[in-house]
Amino acid sequence: MTDAAAPSLPSPQHPLDGILDILRETVEGGQPGKPTAFLDSTAADGSGNHGLLATLEALSAEQASREVLGTTVAAHTAHTAFHMEVIVRWERDGDRGPFDWQGSFQPRAVDEAGWAEQRRRVRAAYDALVAFTHTQQDQPVTGDATGGLAGGVAHVAYHLGAIRQLVKALL
Repeated sequence: MTDAAAPSLPSPQHPLDGILDILRETVEGGQPGKPTAFLDSTAADGSGNHGLLATLEALSAEQASREVLGTTVAAHTAHTAFHMEVIVRWERDGDRGPFDWQGSFQPRAVDEAGWAEQRRRVRAAYDALVAFTHTQQDQPVTGDATGGLAGGVAHVAYHLGAIRQLVKALL
């Protein structure tokens, strides 16, 4: 009888990893040449990335500030960053507000420096949310953690869709 090494099974994925995969696709877009869960695929050369960051990067401050149907891309961008910041404050710090949700849609108009800052803020809020989520992966899985993150992903994906619809009217 020989001891053949049993094939190793992949480690089970942590539930938060699956949710983070969808958040990553929402914000960063698809990985070049690989299938996506819900966005249009990104081509092997990196073109066709329809994630939030690439969508925002393709716009000028003037475009982001132009009103379409009573709102602007800049307003949605500010709100999306604020929402991701609030998720971390809520989950990590226990901060239950009050939060100025109406004010979170400001500024509605930006200059080039302000637009660069809005895009930087979205990236920083996203990075902070991902980093915080990784700190939770050695904790017991709870509905608070998975539900909070899943709700956050849904909210960011909603605003990505809204922004992409606004972009159609801008270009």
